[in-house]
Amino acid sequence: MAEEKKEKWLNYLALSTVIFAVCATLSTFKGGGYGSKALMNQTNAANQWSYYQSKSIKAYIFENQKDNLELQKNLLTSQSTISEYIKKIEFYNSKLKQYDAEKEDIRKKALAYEKDRDGCQVHSSAFGIAVIFLQIAILLSSIAALVKKPLVWYLSMVVGAVGVLYFFNGFFLFL
Repeated sequence: MAEEKKEKWLNYLALSTVIFAVCATLSTFKGGGYGSKALMNQTNAANQWSYYQSKSIKAYIFENQKDNLELQKNLLTSQSTISEYIKKIEFYNSKLKQYDAEKEDIRKKALAYEKDRDGCQVHSSAFGIAVIFLQIAILLSSIAALVKKPLVWYLSMVVGAVGVLYFFNGFFLFL
């Protein structure tokens, strides 16, 4: 049997396919990692907002108690009883200020988690798009090898280049 002469472009096709496959694998891995981070940040943000809500409820209860005491104080005539009411009202005012400060800290943390979540989603999306283009490039390379058409391989190179562009965009977010 005569050995079939291997065309030189098929070696480059194989090499480009391997590069596309490695980039697709890494894109899948990194995209999944960013997706997990986005999910964790969403959970942390939701927890912070729940904590914020509980502080709001506590503050509301203290506000109602303070208002009630102020109304009762206005009905009293004994100076010693009035001073007890004033102390309690001051206590409630200090608690309300404390809850407001705590709520602001909680709000900032929740917003930071949401910002991190959004950033992770952008990275994950870029890696997801990269995987799509790289898989199509691998498919086209396989078809080019089967039908031995360099034109199909050139097309796979263009699609693969777009995939590699999105792969690097997943890291650096330049698009």
